[in-house]
Amino acid sequence: MPRKVTYGVDFDDDYDIYDDYNEDNYDYNYGNGTDDHNTAWDSVEVKHEVKQEVARQNVWRCPICTFDNEEYLSSCDICGVLRNPLVRSNNNGQSSTVAPNLNKPSTSTAPSNKTTNNANTSTSAIPSATSAPSNSKVKSDYVENSHASNVEAHTSNKTTNNLSSELNSLTVTGKSGNSKIHNKEKIPSRVEYKPEKWMLVDQTDDCLTQLNLAIVGHVDSGKSTLSGRLLHLLGQISQKQMHKYEKEAKLQGKGSFAYAWALDESAEERERGITMTVAVAYFNSNKYHVVILDSPGHKDFVPNMISGATQADAAILVIDASLGAFEAGIASAGGQTREHAQLIRSFGVDQIIVSVNKMDAVQYSKDRFDTIKLQLGTFLRSCNFRDSNVSWVPLSAMENQNLVGPASDARFSWYKGPSLLEAIDALQPPAREYSKPLLMPICDVIKLPSQGQVSACGKLEAGALRNGSKVLVLPSGDVGTVRSLERDSLPCSVARAGDNVAVSLQGVDASSVMSGGVLCHPDFPVAVSDRLELKILVLDVQTPILIGSQLEFHIHHAKEVAKVAKIVSLLDPKTGKVTKKSPRCLLAKQSAIVEVVLQGEVCVDEFSSSRALGRVFLRSSGTTVAVGVVTRVITAEPN
Repeated sequence: MPRKVTYGVDFDDDYDIYDDYNEDNYDYNYGNGTDDHNTAWDSVEVKHEVKQEVARQNVWRCPICTFDNEEYLSSCDICGVLRNPLVRSNNNGQSSTVAPNLNKPSTSTAPSNKTTNNANTSTSAIPSATSAPSNSKVKSDYVENSHASNVEAHTSNKTTNNLSSELNSLTVTGKSGNSKIHNKEKIPSRVEYKPEKWMLVDQTDDCLTQLNLAIVGHVDSGKSTLSGRLLHLLGQISQKQMHKYEKEAKLQGKGSFAYAWALDESAEERERGITMTVAVAYFNSNKYHVVILDSPGHKDFVPNMISGATQADAAILVIDASLGAFEAGIASAGGQTREHAQLIRSFGVDQIIVSVNKMDAVQYSKDRFDTIKLQLGTFLRSCNFRDSNVSWVPLSAMENQNLVGPASDARFSWYKGPSLLEAIDALQPPAREYSKPLLMPICDVIKLPSQGQVSACGKLEAGALRNGSKVLVLPSGDVGTVRSLERDSLPCSVARAGDNVAVSLQGVDASSVMSGGVLCHPDFPVAVSDRLELKILVLDVQTPILIGSQLEFHIHHAKEVAKVAKIVSLLDPKTGKVTKKSPRCLLAKQSAIVEVVLQGEVCVDEFSSSRALGRVFLRSSGTTVAVGVVTRVITAEPN
């Protein structure tokens, strides 16, 4: 299991990248054969550097962080900014700018460059230009490469126009759609799958049930501090290590962040005082082996939250009880308490613990707790959380009140309910799909180029693995063999559904294993497509969704640019029946069937077949605008 999971920053559209540049020092005539505008760019040294930069044909520079990315990447590997402009549509649905290149592999499937805790392992986020994912060979009978040729960085106007007209034709005709899985009549039904005996759980085994627990909530609500304090109280962080965190935090004038630093390990996270990526930690309770997924609360890092917390079986929603802080989190404009609760429910999580933190800031007031419970409870019911599946636990992480035992402060005597740890044990165990074919979305990749090894990390959603098992790597189509397994950073011989594992593979090209991909059974592959039919629920949005709207498409650990190709029908939110066909737009709180075209292909399945690969999230301008499920994978029509 990787220590961190990251997919880059989600920037707001109202930020103008050109605001960072001084126009007075920019040579507008550079490269046009004219030297009328003499600036600092005309110096010999600068020209020499520019010539060297131009000579590097296999990279492009990000306009935000100035990082040099590999040519095949369509967005920056560091900050996530898209390289190509988004397609804007007029009212008639026609494109008014150059369409994105559908042949380029997506950066959402590029491996992460996070370093794990293993001393001798390091991740390699950017493959070489000669081993780009688009050049990987197909080794499965069910998989074929749809786009055989790579597109150069500087294409001619003719090629660009062809690509633009191609995307428009995809949107208008509705006859396209691309799925790498063909000859579906030859693929056996998953109902026919018969698991082997070793794949099933031994009921006599006394090991604890694993529970993936996402920690979510508004920024600065105390999520990392709560997680760090809980780990320290349960013995997962030694007193020596805790003393080190306290000393380092005080030196930077952030003494109250000591417990948060147990999970926020990067220098940038500690300097800014916010969580930016999903941190992973473990502890054992009386009933569960708990995997903590500490998620970022800042709105710029919601994509990271989606990528990490999508593995959750249950969640802790952390609320800041301070006056004004709770109101800011539940506000309709920019409140991450509201957005995180909606996303968690869309992940399929139906059990949630609401931890009302920082009760010491309001003198452990029962009235304040009741006010929060009344207002937030109404909103959670609107998100389809049942009252019986919602637990309310007031606490103070900094003061160690009501975390692992009853509160000791006399002002807390009014609360007679369970502590946080007891509330975790009271959760119902999640259902696991042991008897279904192997399915593991890849959230991170660890590469050892010197040893020629590559490991895929993620949560086993279905099936089981052991050393020597054959796996199909999608979307590349390579078939590899499991060399070794690690569960929760410890070696193991067998891993089953629900486990967080690192799978070391052999017999596959390292460039073909990428985050956002999927490991599956060779005889039961999932679809790889760039055109989908979705059933979505539009959230609280100010701008309607139109045909041609450009959105960010999130599914398991993959992220792609999507374009609304068709709005099929409006649905009644309660009954699901069609109320109107081919509406012009979608407004807030409306449910609809839509078709989307993706810039790159993703591993996907219908929600009825696989919940893990069938849940989608649509975002725009830094906010989540719709959530939904995949109802149909649209395949290419036979010639």
